[in-house]
Amino acid sequence: MNHGEIVIIVLKVAVAAVSVLLAISLTVLARGNVRLHGRLQVVFFTLVMLAVLGLEILIRIVDPTLFDYFDAETRQIMRVHLSFAIPTTILLPIMLYTGLTGKRRLHLALAVVFALFWLGIMTTGLFLLPPRPWG
Repeated sequence: MNHGEIVIIVLKVAVAAVSVLLAISLTVLARGNVRLHGRLQVVFFTLVMLAVLGLEILIRIVDPTLFDYFDAETRQIMRVHLSFAIPTTILLPIMLYTGLTGKRRLHLALAVVFALFWLGIMTTGLFLLPPRPWG
């Protein structure tokens, strides 16, 4: 297993973990605990942004050849994955701001868009990018 595959596996675990955190956050919100939801979302935001920053440092500074082993199919899957991940990275700070400042209507509208992008990240990142669970 090469370093790129190890990084992908670590990122898959991270996406799964923060997805659980997101689910917990939405559960406490559904139960009416807006304050705890906000606190959990700050943690979610911080973890996601640290992962993005860490990956960017890895692929731009530490080892720009980290994913050169990707074949054409994997590169296409990565393009699709990034079409979800990049807008999400832009949307996250706006979501955090609107949530923390009480801009409820805008926050809820953005939450729908965010949910669609996050489902795309999970689908492409967890199941389509190699190494795949089924081999």
